[in-house]
Amino acid sequence: MVERENQVLGKGPAFEFVESALAVNDRIRKLDPKDNELFDIVIVSRNHAQAAVRLINSINHYGLCLERITLAGGADPTTYLGAWKADLFLSPDEDDVRSAIKAGFPAAVVYKYNGEDLPNDQLRIVFDGDAVLFSDEAERVYQQRGFPAFVENERQKAGMPLDEGPLRKFASRIAAIQEKFHTKEVPCPIRTYILTARSGASAGKRAILTLREWGLKIDECTFNAGASKAAMLKAIKPHLFFDDSPSHIDAALEENIPAARVLYGIKDEKVEAKPAEKGTKRGRERLVESDGAKGTLKEHFPVKKTKS
Repeated sequence: MVERENQVLGKGPAFEFVESALAVNDRIRKLDPKDNELFDIVIVSRNHAQAAVRLINSINHYGLCLERITLAGGADPTTYLGAWKADLFLSPDEDDVRSAIKAGFPAAVVYKYNGEDLPNDQLRIVFDGDAVLFSDEAERVYQQRGFPAFVENERQKAGMPLDEGPLRKFASRIAAIQEKFHTKEVPCPIRTYILTARSGASAGKRAILTLREWGLKIDECTFNAGASKAAMLKAIKPHLFFDDSPSHIDAALEENIPAARVLYGIKDEKVEAKPAEKGTKRGRERLVESDGAKGTLKEHFPVKKTKS
């Protein structure tokens, strides 16, 4: 361990997202030096305390302002999410993500990807709709009863807001940060998107009215009507794409789009019943293909917005 302390860790799957979030903090401080309501990013890891030297050396090498660290010495790192008041937990380890979810924290699995050509002047976050921002109520109708029943369900309930999904709170936190810039009428360094498989005319109204009921502002919304999301993601170039569908995550990774799978709802129930085979694009096998992934496998990122 000691002999490798000066070897810089490779960039992990959440690196660009974290780097861009920290850049937003710089913009907030320029807007109001007294504003302490920032992205507060914490590293929690199963590593031993002695691993801190290499981790700190790597953080400083990349010029990241990451001051909060928990090295759990082999214990479950999600134990400390409550103490850190985390609003979101990101990890390449599916077991840790499930542990965080069971403890009541929004969480998603992040995957190693090869692309780095991302905007450096704006943090871009793409959310799926059903089972991510919204509950999986409508998705269950589609999966269990088919598309015609889904369309009829959404027609009948168009004026009835959907229940909250696992990332609704996190999206609201992002919107609150954006509002700082909108209020002062200056360009905002964050842009949010909904990219949903829903059709617009037949099933889009309920989604928009739900956002309106919540008072949640999303910058852009695309109803993809069942088409692949890959082309739209390539156009957006997000720093992170949240989706519950393994097939949509795979399509994003094929295009080198940073993606995070939200383990929630009926699609995740199917995945748990039939795990991905070794060597497929999803899961732990993909994450340990390169030395960079191995070096960063145990660094996890709970993201929270707090006053400090």
